[in-house]
Amino acid sequence: MRDIIKDKAIISDDWTVLKLAEGETPDAVAVPTGKTIVPLQVWLLQRTALLPRLQQQKDLAVWFGSDEEAKQLGEDIALFGLIAVDFPKFSDGRGYSIAYTLRSRFAFTGELRAIGDVLRDQLFYMQRVGFNAFATREDRNIHDALKGLTDFTESYQTSWDQKNPLFRRAERADQGKLAGAKA
Repeated sequence: MRDIIKDKAIISDDWTVLKLAEGETPDAVAVPTGKTIVPLQVWLLQRTALLPRLQQQKDLAVWFGSDEEAKQLGEDIALFGLIAVDFPKFSDGRGYSIAYTLRSRFAFTGELRAIGDVLRDQLFYMQRVGFNAFATREDRNIHDALKGLTDFTESYQTSWDQKNPLFRRAERADQGKLAGAKA
């Protein structure tokens, strides 16, 4: 088991991420027993065989590669309590769009986990687009990474977590003076 950050706390995690080895194909790879996060393509190609397991044991989740789209999972999104998005490298930001789409367009309310090359500098922004769980790189200090969720106290722009920009949320000093002058 390894530690992850979930809902702003460090917890032990008993999920395993299934990655295909060289030569394995999504349609033929054996999905191990126990809590397993499978690649989207494995789910899509083995759905008929995996669906009963998901419904009975609830021990399956799915992860998106950065080149995949939320719409590929379609209505099956509602079946999962956990969906992960892989960040193959720190500079690949496509996972942010996947997360935002899952939350805003598909109304996913379960655990949304960032996996892969996840670093402290990204966590604040990842939570803004809907991630609530983070499997940070194992070579980094998870306690330090947790602090990344609170690096900033305010955000200017809108996102999944904040529907109004700062200028609509904050009363400006000159507006207060104008309101007093009109009274």
